[in-house]
Amino acid sequence: MAERLNMFINGEWTPSHSGATREILNPANGIVIGIAAEGDEQDAQRAIAAAKEAFYEGGWWGTPAAERARLLFKAADLLEAKKEEFTRMETLNNGKPLRESVFDVNDAIACFRYFAGLATKPHGQSYEVSDPMQAIVVREPIGVCGQIIPWNYPLLMAAWKLAPALAAGNTVVFKPSEITPLSAVRLFELFEEAGFPASVVNLVLGAGATVGHTLAAHDDVDKIAFTGGTATGRKIMQAATGNLKKISLELGGKSPNIVFADADFETAVDYALFAIFANQGQVCAAGSRLLLEESVYERFMERLVERTKAIVVGDGMADGTEMGPLITEAHLNKVLHNVEIGRPKVQPFSAAAAG
Repeated sequence: MAERLNMFINGEWTPSHSGATREILNPANGIVIGIAAEGDEQDAQRAIAAAKEAFYEGGWWGTPAAERARLLFKAADLLEAKKEEFTRMETLNNGKPLRESVFDVNDAIACFRYFAGLATKPHGQSYEVSDPMQAIVVREPIGVCGQIIPWNYPLLMAAWKLAPALAAGNTVVFKPSEITPLSAVRLFELFEEAGFPASVVNLVLGAGATVGHTLAAHDDVDKIAFTGGTATGRKIMQAATGNLKKISLELGGKSPNIVFADADFETAVDYALFAIFANQGQVCAAGSRLLLEESVYERFMERLVERTKAIVVGDGMADGTEMGPLITEAHLNKVLHNVEIGRPKVQPFSAAAAG
């Protein structure tokens, strides 16, 4: 039976107020692996109100750095204890090979520990100015942080967003991708087990057009952090102008991979392959353009094609799989379309027309 996935709002696990749900699929075979609550604007507003109360009335803003660090260290320990479970969960929901999921989980653990340690390190700065004046910089938390991540690194992106925000003393309303929520739900269970105060961490599931837009536009959200596509990033920036909230945008790109003739040949081929095929190529910094010095072009392309054909594609859970499936059928069709429009177009030649 598919797992039921609820939201975590105000310290309680709850379905959406409307009762709506979404099927979560294994991209390798299309099997339903979860039934997720499908939140909307009302659910997001409830989570924002809870986060605001926790920050001010709950006093999270004034929680000592040592206590924030303790909670993050505890979350990291719990995640490490469940490392194998999270590794399999990430592959099951995202499709990437297990060997890549192992790296992601280890990196997420390290991220929580890094920011837990950093929480107790920053101090105010003082500057020499004209007597008898003194200038002091004091760092304070921002407030309620709305956080939105994509589906390509569900756990790792969550760690990168959540750890620094919580270490700095902010409360959060977190929205994972609506198609890869499994690891986020399980991570918030660990937050609850670690003892984070109610409403400091809130999880809302649902689509970007409803939940994501509400987080970006709401006046009680003090910062919005988004990783994803450029078009959506523009919409978030526009929505955030209502209260001039702080914004962090990490958007897509077309990263060039440049190879000169004096490069170590096989190493260059290895990294060209990694740049475009790691995580099925679903990476915002993927090396999607390969620029080769002319003198090595033919040799390089021949070797690249040979190595590409040898990549083992299959279910990420299977032994020996080097590249898993794309995340959804819709995304597969988009990639196939892009491949087609990138092919050289041969124009028909007419002798009569030339004559």
